[in-house]
Amino acid sequence: MAKHLQRDLDQLSKDVLSLGGRVEEAINKAITSLLERRIDLAQQVIQGDAVIDAREVEIEEECLKLLALHQPVAADLRFVVAVLKVNNDLERMGDHAATIASRSKYLSTHMPIQASGGVREMAEGVRRMVSACLDSLVNHDTAKAREVCRLDDEIDDANRRLFVEIQHAMMKDPDSVKRCVRILSVTKQLERIGDLATNIAQDVIFMVEGELVRHTAPDDPEA
Repeated sequence: MAKHLQRDLDQLSKDVLSLGGRVEEAINKAITSLLERRIDLAQQVIQGDAVIDAREVEIEEECLKLLALHQPVAADLRFVVAVLKVNNDLERMGDHAATIASRSKYLSTHMPIQASGGVREMAEGVRRMVSACLDSLVNHDTAKAREVCRLDDEIDDANRRLFVEIQHAMMKDPDSVKRCVRILSVTKQLERIGDLATNIAQDVIFMVEGELVRHTAPDDPEA
């Protein structure tokens, strides 16, 4: 029984990491489509979202089957619970990437807005967070996971600054309102991807250390 459990755990790990790689690729393509005005990449992300959705369902079924057949305990149980949560967060990341791609298709065919320059910095920050949270998952690296949690504050600050800048751009040029609204949607999607990367990082901490850090500062000694 123990050998069968380990085999299924190993397969589950491979599958969720494969999904993570697919989602990271979708996010990278969506960001590139936005920054480089690449409609072709945006279309690839939108079309690929159905595959991510299907894989998410398959992995959830794997988790439920593993729980029912093997009834894991301790670290093995924490791992399966963490995978269930990470799996859902990855699928939602894919949805946000598809939304960014959809906004990118519109923005790529219209004049750029000067106030949107900070979007590149925010997008690159989110890209780093996603890469780091997946690295922490692959390597069970709680130090990197905690770094992801700290980076989330920077993304939130960037989102607030961009909101104010784009508001001012709309007031100065009413003709830019439609474009500005779509850029605001993009920044919101990026901010949500950052939040989900943080969720995954927190799940890694739980999986490795058995410590629940949601709704607390990861380095807070009283958490």
